[in-house]
Amino acid sequence: MLEIRSLSKKFGSNVAVDNVSLQIAAGSMVGIIGRSGAGKSTLLRLINRLCEPSSGEILWHGQPVSQLNGKALGEWRARCGMVFQQFNLSPRLDVLTNVLTGSLNRNRGLAPLFKMFPPAERARAIMELHALDMADAALQRCATLSGGQQQRVAIARTLMQTPDIILADEPIASLDPANAQTVMETLAQINRDRKITVLVNLHALDVARRYCPRIIAMAAGRVVFDGPPDALKSCVIDQIYGRHVIEAHDHDQRSARMLEAVA
Repeated sequence: MLEIRSLSKKFGSNVAVDNVSLQIAAGSMVGIIGRSGAGKSTLLRLINRLCEPSSGEILWHGQPVSQLNGKALGEWRARCGMVFQQFNLSPRLDVLTNVLTGSLNRNRGLAPLFKMFPPAERARAIMELHALDMADAALQRCATLSGGQQQRVAIARTLMQTPDIILADEPIASLDPANAQTVMETLAQINRDRKITVLVNLHALDVARRYCPRIIAMAAGRVVFDGPPDALKSCVIDQIYGRHVIEAHDHDQRSARMLEAVA
């Protein structure tokens, strides 16, 4: 279980995360929603220890993550894989090499600098690509891939870390609807088949409702909702996004019902 206790992060006078407490069961898939600046990305970076909390605690199975340093911190970051909006791939390197960089926590020294990875790691990288329907592109340069393909390569790289948790920070924000659906289905399948905990930051409310059995909503650094999608009522959505989002959502729902009636 991931436990977050009274976690806060300040950047000068700005409070990005404000006294957040959560419990995330191992093997769950949780969507974190909210407007830009709500604190979603900062929360994930705090969990991964990419930034340090101003106060509070983070625990994984009772062990204090927020106190780790040195080698132990590196091991936590390997177990807590990040997937970013901008992919963070090396465009000039081929797909296979990009995926293999996810094993650097196990393969140190000069050999990886010369693309010399153990055969077992190369075989596993191909298997991860195959699982994401990307094995045929293993020798292509990443720069030649579409955005959706690059995001799947980034997910395969994260899986090479053998993570216990995947933290996906706006993984579909720069993708078209078709590729966004593929990436979300990929994350959901990883969660379902491998029992890896997935926390995914999303702007789109409908996407969170479709893929995440539990939704956490943030506004001004605080958690303002935590529960199943069906419990997200208009008054809560208004608090998270504002009235214009509710009106747009209601319009879309009415249009969908009209199309179904005509059909």
